[in-house]
Amino acid sequence: MFKVGDKVVYPMHGAGIIEAIEEREILGQKKKCYIMRFPLGDMKVMLPLESEKAVGLRQVVDEQGIQEVIEIIKEKRTASVNTASNWNHRYRANLEKIRSGNICKVAEVVSILSRREQDKGLSAGERKMLENARQILISELALARNYEKGQVETMLEKLLA
Repeated sequence: MFKVGDKVVYPMHGAGIIEAIEEREILGQKKKCYIMRFPLGDMKVMLPLESEKAVGLRQVVDEQGIQEVIEIIKEKRTASVNTASNWNHRYRANLEKIRSGNICKVAEVVSILSRREQDKGLSAGERKMLENARQILISELALARNYEKGQVETMLEKLLA
């Protein structure tokens, strides 16, 4: 169980901070819920404690995890990992990686799609996926290192260059 003030990642939403744990009535039943704030999207989310494992809620990555992410993004060969010529197959494979909530898999998607965009361009769906994956990655790295969004964006651009 997490506590107030914990920095957590909610897959497909990004990183946030648990602001409160409150009892709320949901569909006629009283349930304890996390109240989370996501700084980058200025969004608040309520999640029943019992759903924590099902949605994959986890702590933000530590410094060792950040270093793994940096290596994944710097690795130029990552783009060749996902070379399916059918964009639909690539899209589904990348979506699964994002849904996993694993920051290293999200970093792979950012790396793969960024390099593909530079080489061949992306479909509208893949461009939107890249932006979503970037925001998820940026939100976690910013919270993990207590950086501003702009600092992480600059770091990411340098790594991808």
